[in-house]
Amino acid sequence: MSQQGEKPAAHEDDWWRKLYDETAPDTGPSSAPDSLDDRFDSVSDTVSEAVEPESEREPEPLPEVRPDPPTAWDPYREQAPPSEEPARKPEPERKPESEREPEPVPVATQAAVPGPRNTVFPAPWESPAGPPGPRTFAVPKPPEPEPPPAPLTPPAAGPVTAPDPVALHELPPDWAASDAPADGGGGARPLVGHLGDRPPTYEAEPAALPAATSENLDALVPDTVLDGARYGTYTLRAASVRGDSARFRGEPRRDALLTARFGAAESALVLVAVAGGVRGGEGAHLAAADACRWIGGAVARSHARLSEDIRAGRRADLKSGLHRLTDRTYGKLRARAAELGLEPGEYTTSLRCLLLSADPDCRTRVFFGVGSGGLFRLRDGLWQDLEPVIPEQAASGVSEEGPDGDRLTMDLQITTPPSPYSDGPAPPPAELFRFRASVARPGDTLLLCSNGFAEPMRGEPELPDELAERWGPPGPPGLPAFLADTQLRIKGYADDRTCAAVWEA
Repeated sequence: MSQQGEKPAAHEDDWWRKLYDETAPDTGPSSAPDSLDDRFDSVSDTVSEAVEPESEREPEPLPEVRPDPPTAWDPYREQAPPSEEPARKPEPERKPESEREPEPVPVATQAAVPGPRNTVFPAPWESPAGPPGPRTFAVPKPPEPEPPPAPLTPPAAGPVTAPDPVALHELPPDWAASDAPADGGGGARPLVGHLGDRPPTYEAEPAALPAATSENLDALVPDTVLDGARYGTYTLRAASVRGDSARFRGEPRRDALLTARFGAAESALVLVAVAGGVRGGEGAHLAAADACRWIGGAVARSHARLSEDIRAGRRADLKSGLHRLTDRTYGKLRARAAELGLEPGEYTTSLRCLLLSADPDCRTRVFFGVGSGGLFRLRDGLWQDLEPVIPEQAASGVSEEGPDGDRLTMDLQITTPPSPYSDGPAPPPAELFRFRASVARPGDTLLLCSNGFAEPMRGEPELPDELAERWGPPGPPGLPAFLADTQLRIKGYADDRTCAAVWEA
């Protein structure tokens, strides 16, 4: 019975008896030793029985080591495409432990095992350890491609060759051949040649420079002057070159060239002035430069009225006004000679000018000047001398007709009326004045030149024939080619050459 007097059930008595069986031995003190050392020995024995001896244990396979993914600092690291990775082989059947041999570790796998995490690698911008190498950024040479396998049957076109890797970095051909031609066209680089059976005595290129001092630096002139322009319907080329004789002796170029534009748009006026100093004068090149500068200033101050007269075709007003401007220029030359203590003839020059309108509807070309030189026109493949030698009996005349009815006007020291282009009295006439106004045709080439170029044009038929072939169709040459054309050398002609050519479209 329970303490409350109730009678327990049968099954309840069973578990109660098992739990509180009085016949079971008491769990009190045991006869076995129970010290701290005894307990440690018991734990050690238990652990050693649970762990399998290493000699009998199966070696665990190493984990597969994969290299770090490539970065931007590994430009030359080769990677196999995903499709080319070798397929995994099936694992072989496992043998009993007693018959199994330890698997060798591949050398590559051993080398690829990364080091500890605390290894310090240099930054990409730091130099690697070891001896310093060349600090360059040269592109590495690409690997040579392997030749393709030979075909089973040779093709009919010939053997197959692998492309040359050097062709990727092959230099262009010769610079002279690869560059654009210097003449602006499709020909080779222009060269200075000569006409006749043998070249002149002097060299074709400059040799000696003129003597200079600290006081005459402003008076030095370059060996060559080259210029060009295009306005309206015409193209202009101009050049002035020191002669072979002056180049050899170290003398300055006596010829002077001035190309200038005054005004803008259709009313603009282009002036080309060519001056040639007298031979043997110490200040010949200075007189030529002064003449170009002074006539240029006079035209600049009157360019608006001159442009209007040219476009309107007022030949009489042009002749009168340009004559007055030219006389004023030569008056300044005489005054300059007096300042230098020279005779007027020692400080003078020939002067020839062209006035060209920028208006595309105006084809009137005006020539005026004083002294020796030349004015030629290439029309239909033939040269025309627009300034023929004036016979002595023509001195009493006033003008003569040109081949197209153009007037070649000469001044016979007759007093001219006041000019509408400038104020003040006109100086006394001095030199023979020439004036010509003509209408250009499409395809014409007008040539204005100094005496050094006019003499071979009149005395050596080979020069005008050669220039007619070079300056005809298809059009004007480039500046380098024009310079080479003006330097076509002829034995016996070694003076300075200055010329301006106008091609009409």
